[in-house]
Amino acid sequence: MNTEAESITGQADLKAIEDVVATVESTQRAKDPEGFLALFHPDALWTTGHGKVLIGLDAIAEFTRAVLPAATWDGEVTYEVVHTQFLRPDVAAVKVRQVYHSPQGDTEGAPLYVMTRQDDGRWLLHACQNTEVRAD
Repeated sequence: MNTEAESITGQADLKAIEDVVATVESTQRAKDPEGFLALFHPDALWTTGHGKVLIGLDAIAEFTRAVLPAATWDGEVTYEVVHTQFLRPDVAAVKVRQVYHSPQGDTEGAPLYVMTRQDDGRWLLHACQNTEVRAD
């Protein structure tokens, strides 16, 4: 049975998770590697949309610092949480819709973020897979 306190906590966690995804969006738009990297757990793993596997924050940081500031795209990118599944109270699987809007047309990604809540209440990206959505 869900108590009112559990429901409020769940809503607060959902809001915190959405805030992390919104920060992913804003740091991507700003090409801000440090802001982006602050969202990761030190033991995180990341698989890029093109299949590059990065294990640990050092590897994610090296890649991000090399790629993000020089990234080019015409238009803007948006991120939207489309589903959150709590695997445990402190672990959530978060499905995201990522859209690059450009004059040539939109392209879409379908990231999956496994996020963990830290002792201080912050939610961090822990295991992430970005997948390109192909228009077939």
